[in-house]
Amino acid sequence: MDLFSRSWTALRTAVAELPDEDFARPSGCAGWLVRDLVCHLVIDAQDVLITLVTPADTEPTRDAVTYWDLVEAPTGDDPLDALIVRLAAAYEEPWLLKFHLDDVGSAAGRAAGLADPTVRVGTRDQVLTTGDYLNAYVLEWTLHHLDLIAHLAHLPYLTAPPAEGLARSRELLEQIAGAEFPPSFSDTDALLIGTGRRAPTEAEQAELSESGGSGALAAKLPLILG
Repeated sequence: MDLFSRSWTALRTAVAELPDEDFARPSGCAGWLVRDLVCHLVIDAQDVLITLVTPADTEPTRDAVTYWDLVEAPTGDDPLDALIVRLAAAYEEPWLLKFHLDDVGSAAGRAAGLADPTVRVGTRDQVLTTGDYLNAYVLEWTLHHLDLIAHLAHLPYLTAPPAEGLARSRELLEQIAGAEFPPSFSDTDALLIGTGRRAPTEAEQAELSESGGSGALAAKLPLILG
């Protein structure tokens, strides 16, 4: 629960630190500008709020690892992706997008802090404990934090993802993959390469091919989460 809050606060702080002109730069999500990614975060925050007030009375069907499905790489044809781009453009002024994320995002953060981790909630036709649901979102926040700053190296002051969030996200991704990344990989590199956000170098590819049981991990990558 605490790691969810720290990861989410760091991501929202990074958005708040962005100059207006950088909202039109590319993000680490293929086909999305920074403003599109921030608009997606608004929707994510709404989803968190909705889920936390959607109790379930049946046994959990998923946990923080199995919450994630492996899907095909996005093609840009998904109607929701197209809607997000249109919604983001409709804000026109970046400060409006910042304000909406701060407003809804703060509420989602407060709701998470007040939630009982043992209570079961329903989302996406799944049932999880609140603790598992929020734990799954540590991976969501961490990946999108990396997406946010992917092309913003000229802003070295931007808040980075918490180290413990990076480490936990790597653990979750390894559990999803059923194999571990090479120890030489930093947590950030494991996440970026593992989810296809960047291609491995030749040396990294060689290490991957030797990991996870006779190259099993290399054969599974990239892991596209949905």
